[in-house]
Amino acid sequence: MHKFLLIFGILLICLGQHTNAQDRIVIPDTVLIGGDTLIMLGDSLLINEPIKEVFWKTGGNYNLNIQQVTLSNWAAGGASSFALNSGLTLFANYLKDKKVWDTQLTINLGFNRQSDRNAYSIRKTNDNFVFVSNYGRELSPRYYLSTQLDARTQLLDGYKYSRLPGNDLETRTKISALLSPGYLQSSTGLNYRRTYENKSKLSVILSPFTGRFTIVLNDSLSQAGAFGVTPGENVRAEAGMSIGSSVADFRLMENVIWKADLNLFSNYESFGNLVVNFNSSIRMKVNKFISTRIETVVIYDEKVFIKQDDGTSKQAVQLQNLINFGISLDF
Repeated sequence: MHKFLLIFGILLICLGQHTNAQDRIVIPDTVLIGGDTLIMLGDSLLINEPIKEVFWKTGGNYNLNIQQVTLSNWAAGGASSFALNSGLTLFANYLKDKKVWDTQLTINLGFNRQSDRNAYSIRKTNDNFVFVSNYGRELSPRYYLSTQLDARTQLLDGYKYSRLPGNDLETRTKISALLSPGYLQSSTGLNYRRTYENKSKLSVILSPFTGRFTIVLNDSLSQAGAFGVTPGENVRAEAGMSIGSSVADFRLMENVIWKADLNLFSNYESFGNLVVNFNSSIRMKVNKFISTRIETVVIYDEKVFIKQDDGTSKQAVQLQNLINFGISLDF
């Protein structure tokens, strides 16, 4: 009823303005009525519904990088090549009251082709699939009780290329495949979260209750006991503790943004021996559509033995480093 009376009163004032041009009365462009918004548009009135709160924030980024080298009668030597690398990142973040739920999916694929290869000229250079979802309830400002699910694998088969002595023709041996390996880690613990004034975010989660599962679905790799599974088995389960940390949207300088995540896991049966997963990405924006990326991945797992060129296998730090320049689209 009070809204009707107020609207009726404003209409009378507007009518008075037209009938008496010398007595000018200033009426505000916007009037609030009990949480609703009354907007004056000339002689018309528009009442908006209450503004709805937004609890979800979603978005992502796609990048595509291409490199081509063409040589013909080149005295300095070399080979023509073509390389392609692409990546997709999607995120969905939820915040309401004392509940937070952050989810991110990252997929990368890369290939290169060299004209001087006498076999398997097209080879994979980059392939990873990472899904991380973290749900938390606030205990106090910046501290949350959180549960995190971390799933990692690859999409295409991976091969080790080698040459037999006295034979120029290369051969290849399959060393990995989709869900071979696959890693699934579930952890519950105390999560420290902080957002800074420059919008950079820091998260550290300490979990004394962590389950880690190594999955090898490929039959030949399973029979060989690859990635630490018992020969013939498809899953290796471990219980231990983990520490996970991540930095997002950290501005190193103007148009240079860094994000990284580190995950450490130790099995209670062999406590102190760590499984390490570290991912880092530095993005340097040229403009809205073009950027340069420096991506680094470091992995160490004592259960994974890397085949060497001499045919032997040993524990080793796995390192991947990519420098890309190309198209980058945020959405």
